[in-house]
Amino acid sequence: MSTDPRRLERQLRRHFYAGIKRYALIEKGDSILLGLSGGKDSLALLDLLGQAMKRSGRQFDVKALHVRVAGVDYQSDADYLTAKAKAAGVEIYFEEISFEPDRNERRSPCFLCAWHRRKALFDLAQRLGCNKIALGHHQDDILRTALMNLAHQGAFATMPARLTMRKFPVTIIRPLCMVSEATLKAHAEIEGYQPLVKLCPHEKESDRTHRDCGRSFQIAQPRLQTQPLARPRQCRKAHRRLSMEKKQSPFVWPCRSFTLILPPETFRTIIIHYEYQI
Repeated sequence: MSTDPRRLERQLRRHFYAGIKRYALIEKGDSILLGLSGGKDSLALLDLLGQAMKRSGRQFDVKALHVRVAGVDYQSDADYLTAKAKAAGVEIYFEEISFEPDRNERRSPCFLCAWHRRKALFDLAQRLGCNKIALGHHQDDILRTALMNLAHQGAFATMPARLTMRKFPVTIIRPLCMVSEATLKAHAEIEGYQPLVKLCPHEKESDRTHRDCGRSFQIAQPRLQTQPLARPRQCRKAHRRLSMEKKQSPFVWPCRSFTLILPPETFRTIIIHYEYQI
């Protein structure tokens, strides 16, 4: 990846607009509500959507919502988020939610928090008449989710770039679906984004972080072999190599205690799912 700031910014915008065009994420007359967490991904999406809105002559409208959770110590600056939204030409809203622990042990506090955050987004979108909700998931999130579902659930599934809801007149879009996490990290350093510090009392209980790190797990599959761990950069290279050249070499998905070997046909199925189903 280039270290030249101007070249990196051009790459970011090229991939951003490529995702919008490929999956028809934004159309004339859209009213979009952005879920603004305050992290680097949502801040980058705020800037990109604001620039795209101005560039189009305001043929679509963008609003933003920042949701805070009662009982969670946030070290975030509401004035900073307001200033960023104003600079992007986006109206911002703030809401605070709270929820009680669920008796169902499968519903962890993290699940309930995410559910109520998403509910707040849907409720405000309908009150404001927004027909689309934009989330800041990037390409690495989508690919990682596909591989995690394969390893943990035994199913091919990932986050779609565009999802039309059945029960609500709202479509979820992920405009960063073709932007890599490394590009967003470099962009955040260039822009000097203020980091969001969230001291959640349930953070250590969350299984999501451990899963993302490749925590050891049991899976009823005999095809487990010991291989050198593949780094994320090597995974992206394997993505491109197997997509274009279709070489008959296994794809390596690393875990902390073992490595899951995926046959090339299986990995190409993931790539096909990612390319055409999201």
